[in-house]
Amino acid sequence: MTITDTPAELARQAADWIATYAESVLQQRDRFTIALSGGSTPKALHELLAQSPLRERIDWSRVHIFWGDERFVPLTDEKNNARMAYDTLLDHVPVPAAQIHIMQTDIDPDASMAAYDQVLHQYFDGHDHTFDLVLLGMGDDGHTLSLFPGTDVVNEDKKWTSAFFLTQQDMFRLTLTAPVVNKAAAVVFLVAGANKADALYEVLHGPYQPDKYPSQRIKPENGDLIWFVDKAAAAKL
Repeated sequence: MTITDTPAELARQAADWIATYAESVLQQRDRFTIALSGGSTPKALHELLAQSPLRERIDWSRVHIFWGDERFVPLTDEKNNARMAYDTLLDHVPVPAAQIHIMQTDIDPDASMAAYDQVLHQYFDGHDHTFDLVLLGMGDDGHTLSLFPGTDVVNEDKKWTSAFFLTQQDMFRLTLTAPVVNKAAAVVFLVAGANKADALYEVLHGPYQPDKYPSQRIKPENGDLIWFVDKAAAAKL
């Protein structure tokens, strides 16, 4: 675990780690697959990756982009995770369009996730791991991806994707599930803010109760689990 003084330093250290890791993977293989996250911390991370010197360290032509989850709102909506990623990263680096796989929000939610599932299996079936890297955040309720406390999707153990209506937000959510994330080569949590301190302590040191703290479901089977947290979030550790 890396603990930083500020969210800005968290983003800097995580961005440098990602660039180094991507370089290492691309020395051994012809592609680097990453699932992005929404939220304020990834936004700062994206902006660093899109600027010199980190921008030049990554061979973006061999990067393949996915998302961990999505709000079922149009791509033009500021709440759309893919929109944020385009604005802060993808419009500024030369990733081929065919290698960017958004979660579609202009078709039926179940159809969107069925199509995403098909793409994932085309990429990863027969390989030792799924993604090279999954970036995750954590809410102050302990949720990650769109795995919210008390939702059925938290306990999904077969399907790789899911669409469901989240009553408390009055919207559909699209999400990867624990099984596909736990097959990744590396999973990185980015957690900042004092409002996350209680949940972070419970996720890391409390009893295993994933229905209450869904982030506990993320346990890579044969990969690395890495935490970047700021001092405020780590206050109770």
